[in-house]
Amino acid sequence: MNATDLNQALLALIEKKAELQTLTYDDARYDDVEEALHDLEDDFNDDYGTDLEAALEKVHLDLKSDTDVLLPTAYLPATLTPHKEDGVWIDSEKYPGRVRLVLRPTPARFVLTTSKGQEVELWQA
Repeated sequence: MNATDLNQALLALIEKKAELQTLTYDDARYDDVEEALHDLEDDFNDDYGTDLEAALEKVHLDLKSDTDVLLPTAYLPATLTPHKEDGVWIDSEKYPGRVRLVLRPTPARFVLTTSKGQEVELWQA
């Protein structure tokens, strides 16, 4: 897996996702942007899904989490600016309370946000 290509694909996905969030359903561009986002997600999962799912399996194992591993695109943030609501809720025996796992760019990495707002980098491309 080429980390530079992964990061570029991740940035493109997040930017398209952020663009879609700025549109209302009645916007003439909404359907086209949504379709472009889905195409980017499909391509991303095809190109990087196997490697990222393997990384997620290791992350979940390290966290002692019995939460299901989802497709990598499920872990994307809504925008390039980090928010504590980004990512997927998971349970972890290693960290108290529910925590969030997010796939962030630059560099491409999985980051855990604890229930206390702390961030822990768990994997980097």
